[in-house]
Amino acid sequence: MSGPPPSIWAAGVARDRSGALTVNGHDVRDLAAQFGTPLYVLDEADFRARAGAFRRAFAEGDVHYAAKAFLCTAVARWVADEGLGLDVASGGELAVALAADFPPERIVFHGNNKSASELQLALDVGVGRIVVDSFDEIGRLADLSTRTNRRPRVHIRLTVGVEAHTHEFIATAHEDQKFGFSVASGAALRAAQAVLDTGCLHLVGLHSHIGSQIFDTSGFEVAATRAVTVLAQLRDDRGVTLPELNLGGGLGIAYVPGDDPADVGEVASSLRAIVERACAAQGLPVPRLAVEPGRAIAGPSTLTLYEVGTVKPVELDGGLVRHYVSVDGGMSDNVRSALYGADYTVVLAGRESDAALMQTRVVGKHCESGDIVVRDADLPDDLHPGDLLAVAATGAYCRSMASTYNFVGRPPVVAVPAPTVAGLQAPHVIVRRETEADLLALDPGVGR
Repeated sequence: MSGPPPSIWAAGVARDRSGALTVNGHDVRDLAAQFGTPLYVLDEADFRARAGAFRRAFAEGDVHYAAKAFLCTAVARWVADEGLGLDVASGGELAVALAADFPPERIVFHGNNKSASELQLALDVGVGRIVVDSFDEIGRLADLSTRTNRRPRVHIRLTVGVEAHTHEFIATAHEDQKFGFSVASGAALRAAQAVLDTGCLHLVGLHSHIGSQIFDTSGFEVAATRAVTVLAQLRDDRGVTLPELNLGGGLGIAYVPGDDPADVGEVASSLRAIVERACAAQGLPVPRLAVEPGRAIAGPSTLTLYEVGTVKPVELDGGLVRHYVSVDGGMSDNVRSALYGADYTVVLAGRESDAALMQTRVVGKHCESGDIVVRDADLPDDLHPGDLLAVAATGAYCRSMASTYNFVGRPPVVAVPAPTVAGLQAPHVIVRRETEADLLALDPGVGR
C-alpha cells in the first residue's frame, strides 16, 4: 500500500518504515496514545503555507480567511502572522478573533441576521468592513452609527443569480435563498442607494459569494460581470465609484481521487482578468479585489484519527457482503457526510497491510442510521478492533460544525509544527477535548 496522495492529504503526512502514517514526523500511534481518539491532527506548516500562497497570489488585493471553516485563537494568530484578514459571521467568531488580538481593521463581518449587540461590538472595536444583508440591517446599523458617532465601511451583499456546481444546500447565489440583495430584481441597487442616503454609513464596495467546493472560475465570471454592472449603475445614477469588490470564497479541495482543485495562482490570475474585462466593458476603473478562502486553507491541513471498535459483515442481495466498520467518533465530529452526502478518503493509519481489500462502510457510534463517516471504502480484510483509521481533509467544517449528539464530547485539535534543523517540534493542543464534566456543567439540575 503506497503513501497517501499529496493532493488529498496535508504536505506533512507520510508513511514511515513501519507502515504507520506520520504527520511532520510524528507517528499517529503516538499521537493517539498521547491525546486519545477521535483526534483532529492539524499540520500547522501546511495551513500556514496555504494561507501564504493565497496572500502571494492576491498580492494586489486582499485575502480574508473564512473563520467559519475552522477558528480558534491559535488559527487566528496564524492568519494574522501570514498577513491575511479574517472573515467572521457571528459575534462569537468576532469574540475569538478579539481574544487572539487579531487586528480589527482586518476583519470583515458577515451574517444575514446580525443582532444590534453584534453590530455594536463591531462598531466599538472598529472592524474593517461590515457586509450588510437586508434593508432592516441597513436601518439598524445606521441608527447605531448615528448614536455612537461612528461611520463604518460597508459592503452590500449581492445575490447575482449564479448557482455554482455544488450541493444544493451550500450554493448561495441563486435567487431563492436567504443571503443578499438580488441584482436581477434591482434590490441590490436600491440597497446601495439606501446606504448612501443614510449619510452615516460609508459604502466602499460590493460583495458576492456564489457557493462552495468550486473547481473552476466560470461561475465567478458571471458573478463579477453582474456585480460590475451594479458598480456602473451607481456611477451613472449617483456619481459614485466604489473602490472595492469582494468575490467571496468557495474554492474546492480534493477529498477523493479525481477531485481536481485549481491552482491558487491560476485562480488569482483568472479572477483579475475577469474583473478587468468586466470593468473595461463598463468604462470603470478596476476595484481592489478581495477573496475569502476558508476550506481551501483549512481543509487539507487536517486529518481525523479514529480507533476501530467493531467490524460487522452484513450480507447484501446477490451474496455480496459489506463490512460495517464502527469507529469511536462519527457524525458528532463530522456531520458533512450525513448533511451533504460528502465523500472522504480513509486509510488504515497505524500499520500497512498486504491483505485483500474488502468493501466497507465506515460508520460512527451514534444512535442514527445516517451516522456515516465514509460511505464506500476499500480497506484490508485483516482490519480489526483497535486499528487506527485516518480520514483526510477534515480541517474545514468538521470541528466547527461538531455537536454533542448522544452526549459525546467533541474531539480535541492538535497542531503539529514542521520539523526544524533542531529536530521534531512537539505537537500541542489548540482546542482541548470536551469532557463529560464540560457537558454536565451546562445542566443546572446536576447535584440537586
